[in-house]
Amino acid sequence: MTDTRDGDLSEESFEQQLRRCGLQVTAQRLAVMEAVSAAPHATAEELTESVRDKIGSISRQAVYDTLGAFADKRLIRRIQPSGSPARFEDRVGDNHHHLVCRDCSLIFDIDCAVGETPCLTADDDHGFEIDEAEVVYWGRCPDCLG
Repeated sequence: MTDTRDGDLSEESFEQQLRRCGLQVTAQRLAVMEAVSAAPHATAEELTESVRDKIGSISRQAVYDTLGAFADKRLIRRIQPSGSPARFEDRVGDNHHHLVCRDCSLIFDIDCAVGETPCLTADDDHGFEIDEAEVVYWGRCPDCLG
């Protein structure tokens, strides 16, 4: 796995990521990390089923708690497009955006726009040092356009 957090391109295992963030390495945490990595933009419910398939019994609350801890440590990113349950991905640290189908909720990663991007420049920053913009593009995917 290539780790792109904060521009670091070193190879880092899930175990190393957990240790680097001060989290204890457990089978449950490793299974959650693997599930998020295998299914970007999955919901907590989908991830719970994936983890159960891999390790057997795990409570839904344990998965939610683990996802919360991972998001707090910036190991994963929590996104929640309007009208959708929270979704989780392990692509972090690169300020990418998302494209969401209005009909089927399919989600794609969209790299940050380059060049002049006036819509991403705040007309009044209210004294903030802005370091990230979150953009969601909405439309209909080719399958739903049918």
